[in-house]
Amino acid sequence: MDKKLNGKFEKLLEKIEELASSKAIPDKYPQIFREFLNSYQEVIVEHGEDPENYIGIFDTFIELVKEGFKTPFTFEPYHEKIRSPFDYYKFGIDFLRPLVDLPNSTVSGAKNIDYMESLLKKNENVILFANHQIEADPQAISILLEKMHPKFGEELIFVAGTRVTSDPLAIPFSMGRNLLCIHSKKYIDNPPEEQHEKQMHNKRTMERMVELLSEGGHAIYVAPSGGRDRANAEGVVEVAPFDSQSIEMFYLMAQKGKTPTHFFPLALSTYHLLPPPETTEVELGETRVTQGGAIHLHFGEEVDMEDFQGAEKAIDKKDKRRIRAEYLWSCVNKEYEKFPK
Repeated sequence: MDKKLNGKFEKLLEKIEELASSKAIPDKYPQIFREFLNSYQEVIVEHGEDPENYIGIFDTFIELVKEGFKTPFTFEPYHEKIRSPFDYYKFGIDFLRPLVDLPNSTVSGAKNIDYMESLLKKNENVILFANHQIEADPQAISILLEKMHPKFGEELIFVAGTRVTSDPLAIPFSMGRNLLCIHSKKYIDNPPEEQHEKQMHNKRTMERMVELLSEGGHAIYVAPSGGRDRANAEGVVEVAPFDSQSIEMFYLMAQKGKTPTHFFPLALSTYHLLPPPETTEVELGETRVTQGGAIHLHFGEEVDMEDFQGAEKAIDKKDKRRIRAEYLWSCVNKEYEKFPK
């Protein structure tokens, strides 16, 4: 695959090797960049685009990663997208767009997006309980919404886990999004000496979320699985189960807010754009190889968090939370199963 690489892309690889030699980036990153760059160019060619048009954006990516190692960026509990002096939002969209087969991508549930936008205009809030497949899901969502609902995609707030705010290759993309930054259960005890600090950070994030919900007019994306969907033993990508405690926490935070909050399921299919590792890795610097292709979104109808299918069978509060999580998961999974494979 390397011998097919565009000559100017080869120059970028030489630049990366030089950065590693000078210790500006760690030794393992040239290989990560090489695999990513090879697959990135291959997808661009498959989509009938000229790779030369994307050398600049990949060069910018390398520069941003290099700068991140030199001066690491620290995310506050609530991070607002940075659009100047450098537009990180636009960078993320422009970087991902050539990987998306837009003619074959789909957005369904348009009437539900219209309804959500009407709620936001009334200064009420929306929380989307969604599955999560790639680090760049925020950019994928914006790309599919940029013609019909650009503001909704741009202003959406994402509940972001540890990896996208600490992995050097993810940080430039995260800086361009509105994020409520939390440490997920998987990583909160690692390393053990940081557990208390991480718990306090999560507490501040939740307090900031209540302030936002009290302010009103916000839409928040939450992945209650606490991580990305992965392929099963047969290679089929499955929607990861939703955690009932996670859903309950966001429901309680919404009740603490001073303006009404409405809840909706969101199903997405983006996996092949940037598939995650087969297993959950604690160490940062995972391999990134894009396959490109069509992506899909479905915005579901509003869910009554108290009166939902199966609620009547609950024997106590804990059981009701479990049934609620399973119901919300089923709403997402049912639509996910309909997406073209």
